[in-house]
Amino acid sequence: QFVGKTLDEMAAGGIHDQIGGGFSRYSVDDHWLVPHFEKMLYDNAQLARLYLWAGAETGKEHFSEVARRTLGYILRDLRHPEGGFFSSEDADSEGVEGKFYVWTPGEIAEVLGDQAEELMGYYGVTEEGNFEGANILHVVGDEAPPQLDRARRALLEARSGRVRPGLDDKIVASWNGLALRAFAEAGAVLSDDKYLDGARQAAGFVFEHLVEDGRL
Repeated sequence: QFVGKTLDEMAAGGIHDQIGGGFSRYSVDDHWLVPHFEKMLYDNAQLARLYLWAGAETGKEHFSEVARRTLGYILRDLRHPEGGFFSSEDADSEGVEGKFYVWTPGEIAEVLGDQAEELMGYYGVTEEGNFEGANILHVVGDEAPPQLDRARRALLEARSGRVRPGLDDKIVASWNGLALRAFAEAGAVLSDDKYLDGARQAAGFVFEHLVEDGRL
């Protein structure tokens, strides 16, 4: 129960990227709202695996979905073209912490039109904001809007046009090992070849590029 409560609160908080999946490095408050926006491979690999097994053990699809979206973030934004995984993304873009991730009501309305109000209620968006006049999205509503997935996809597409945070493109063997394990286990638990393929390609990258004289 303790673990489940913690995972629920983290998934609902601003530490969790509600639009693009994945988790920031840590929060600066005691209820997971305001993150330090840097995203690390090792955090996301281990959290994906934790949510994966929480879903398998409890039968809560919500946990499995967080695992899928976290693995999806790694594949989309931290993956080398040959299959290995980069180390992290910075907190800042254009010299401003969190600028890539936060929203004003007007920006959401511009993307979603008539659906904006319902989504803003679900994610606690206000004119005053909760972070330097803008909004870190976090779940405050009891029931997800019926078009939540579509709205998130639309916001993700719009966000992709912003200046991205900097990428730390180091590829670290141990961190790739954490990610590889998460993808392999997710492929087995969720019966999804997409994750198994991610694990295989990452392993291939490690053996081709990160082994010297028989040692990682």
